[in-house]
Amino acid sequence: MERRLTANYHTHTKYCRHASGEIVDYIETAIGQGYSVLGFSDHSPYLFRDGYRSFFRMYPEQQEEYVTEVLRCREKYKGQIEIPLGYEMEYYPRHFEETLKLIRRFPCDYLVLGQHFLGNEYDGDYSGDRGGEVKLMQYVDQIREGLDTGVYSCLAHPELINFDGPREVYEEHMSRLILKAIETETPLEINLRGQKYGNRYPDERFIALAARMGAKFVIGVDAHEPSDLEHGREYGEAFAYAEKYSLDLLDRLPLKTVSL
Repeated sequence: MERRLTANYHTHTKYCRHASGEIVDYIETAIGQGYSVLGFSDHSPYLFRDGYRSFFRMYPEQQEEYVTEVLRCREKYKGQIEIPLGYEMEYYPRHFEETLKLIRRFPCDYLVLGQHFLGNEYDGDYSGDRGGEVKLMQYVDQIREGLDTGVYSCLAHPELINFDGPREVYEEHMSRLILKAIETETPLEINLRGQKYGNRYPDERFIALAARMGAKFVIGVDAHEPSDLEHGREYGEAFAYAEKYSLDLLDRLPLKTVSL
């Protein structure tokens, strides 16, 4: 019997300006596909300095509208589907505490860590651009520091880092990331968007290593349009990874409280 995903905590919205579709469209699609949980985790606003405006996240002045719309839909679809409210939020050390205060102005059920840039984003070092061992070390160190804050419920696409050097070097450093995820009880995501569009993640090197080390996993759709929530080839491939490596795969994501 085909396994089906019934809970997804990685869903984007129009507020990040690179996803499409209305929030209700995502919810209606999820209900039609048999989901019982659909968590929204759009790219969080971030309080940067010196006038920098991010090109791929909601702006701080949009936060209230995002929260209001998700909560309105939660009430509208009550009894049909659970709708947790969260954000995908990088760990940018210079601005993290100030931004966390911003997030906490409104209800927030969870945060997902997706480390797209190293440093503080405007430094311009995209995690997915090819780099050597120094960049790999920085990526792992920054994620470990972020997980130590204790606010993240999941680590999204942990294999985003683009390192194609020696396998032993890759495993040496990624082992440190995995150990920190285990220590902080943070599940690692198998990202279906990467699977669907042929990105370098999910990376079987990483999945095999994390499985050997005893990490927990969760499947995340990383939906950028409602149709991403329709069960397709990539869903079956994710469950095939789970079977091949006997993954400790969670059906539901334990949410770490963010609201004060």
